[in-house]
Amino acid sequence: MQNQSLVTEFILLGLSQNPNVQKTVFVIFLFSYMATLGGNLLIVVTISSSPALLGSPMYFFLAFLSFLDACYSTVNTPKMIVDALYEKKTISFEGCMTQLFAGHFFAGAEVIVLTVMAYDRYVAICKPLHYSSIMNWRLCGILMGVAWTGGFLHSTIQILFVLQLPFCGPNVIDHFICDLYPLLELACTDTYVFGLFVVANSGFICILIFSILLVSYGVILCSLRAHSTAGQRKALSTCGSHIAVVVLFFVPCILTYARPPSTFSFDKMVTVIYAILTPLLNPLIYTIRNKEVKNAMRNVWKRIMVVCNER
Repeated sequence: MQNQSLVTEFILLGLSQNPNVQKTVFVIFLFSYMATLGGNLLIVVTISSSPALLGSPMYFFLAFLSFLDACYSTVNTPKMIVDALYEKKTISFEGCMTQLFAGHFFAGAEVIVLTVMAYDRYVAICKPLHYSSIMNWRLCGILMGVAWTGGFLHSTIQILFVLQLPFCGPNVIDHFICDLYPLLELACTDTYVFGLFVVANSGFICILIFSILLVSYGVILCSLRAHSTAGQRKALSTCGSHIAVVVLFFVPCILTYARPPSTFSFDKMVTVIYAILTPLLNPLIYTIRNKEVKNAMRNVWKRIMVVCNER
């Protein structure tokens, strides 16, 4: 599908045009990205190298979520870090569309994975005797395929509609990434209907899934009254981590997309939360109170040290 726009590149204003602030942004987000990539890939490697963890659907999906976080962070953050070094920040039309597609692709897949993880905890806590038969590896494979397919369809629908918009003049985006609402403001046509479509395709879906997840975790927490004290503590610890990640991811997304199609001054900071801060915090949230993952990480570290000493 070919776009008839005259614009070949966009100018990004970034988080700030102050040179001192840009230097601070460069340092902070460089270290944040390194920590995000390192933390999430560490979880992937730890779970993948531990048969006991990899054999559990919960940790299998946690590794999948960490992989998605690493990919999602890589879509936007490196470009933002490099742009902080330059006064003029540009991105080609093709690069902008690629960034938009990839961001919504990984985010869409992550939404489904978070839903799957909630279902996994529901089955484990509310139907423990049937857990192994329900959460079998065939179903896990199907759910992973659904996550990839759902993310792809969501992102493809978005990008096909954006490619229909003509960009014939203004090309300055008051943001540090290419996103839907800033692009709508630059289109040389009435975008009211498309704005409503964005609210339906992104905002309404976020609200719906977020509501379902909150109800699901509410049901899970209510069912804990029938468990032992030790079982309650373990389930609360696991569900607490999941709920924290769900809130961190969905609330900023709802603030961004579930509203009338326009841009606001706080959009950049909200984007920083769900695009940069959430992938950074997820590894900490999932591992800080998880003994199994921490023990597996120690084992991985011991193996690395043994290999280094042998050399």
